[in-house]
Amino acid sequence: MVFKRLLGSLGVGGPTVDTVLDGGAARPGGGLSGQVHLQGGESDFDIEHITLELVARVEIEEDDGEGEGVVAFERFTVGGGFRLAAGERRSVPFTVTLPWETPVTELYGQPLGIVLGVRTELAVAGARDKGDLDQLTVAPLPVQEAVLEALGQLGFGFRSADLEYGRIGGTGQQLPFFQEIELTPAPQYAHQVNEIELTFLASPAGLEVVLEADKRGGFLSPGHDALSRFTVSHGDVPHQDFNALVDGWIRQLVDHRAAYAPHASYGHDGHHFGDHGHHGDHDGHRSGPGMGTAVAAGAAGLAVGVVGGMVAAEAVNEIGDFFEGDDED
Repeated sequence: MVFKRLLGSLGVGGPTVDTVLDGGAARPGGGLSGQVHLQGGESDFDIEHITLELVARVEIEEDDGEGEGVVAFERFTVGGGFRLAAGERRSVPFTVTLPWETPVTELYGQPLGIVLGVRTELAVAGARDKGDLDQLTVAPLPVQEAVLEALGQLGFGFRSADLEYGRIGGTGQQLPFFQEIELTPAPQYAHQVNEIELTFLASPAGLEVVLEADKRGGFLSPGHDALSRFTVSHGDVPHQDFNALVDGWIRQLVDHRAAYAPHASYGHDGHHFGDHGHHGDHDGHRSGPGMGTAVAAGAAGLAVGVVGGMVAAEAVNEIGDFFEGDDED
């Protein structure tokens, strides 16, 4: 899907820009390639720079509730320093590397309702305009997929996903927001927790997995949130028994006795929590339907259902309208 418009800040007769991303989903920490197509205007223009900006729609906690905002989380200069003649057509190829913490927008081909975009900015003769916006699709890393596959095989289901503005204390988080995936509990844990919230923080070394359980209260005790962090390396994927590993994480989480106020660790740099790191080195395997069935079924339901008041398919179709009104530099 490509959104192209005249560079309004240059007036009628200015050049237009059309960025086309190469097909297929990108992955966190991986390459994103494509071409920026320029069409000259009615006269010659000096193209000072062509910049790609990664933007995301995020949920922002406000005093009177939750709101939505647009956050730019990376910029790349991919060209510039040339004159574009009147009527000239020129293409500028590019390959850039996505941040490791880039959110996942789809699971097994099913959209999650996460809205990411690549916005193209053209600087021409002192004027600057965000002239093109393209939807960015991101699939999970193999280690992320392995964790999700294990959760599916353990009986957890996909409920929803969103992006939350803020930071999780005690982690190596780099971006100003994090992705939260909400899961329905597996039957064996349904009496202990209402839901599990999962956040991936990827890096070149591996993956931090932040798990938060909305724990049910007892007859004389109120419910509360328990939160733990675990780590796994990219190299663990071929030989780790992820079913056993992730089940151990969940058991540790639900047995966690510390009580937190809702989202107490989010957005508060001073809050830290224990590191329950695991790096498995024994042989194992994954079998059965797993997340490919359990979570994909939930994601398929999400695509035709409602998440945060917005149908996921509409969130994709309306990406241009959502970002077009944002004029942040």
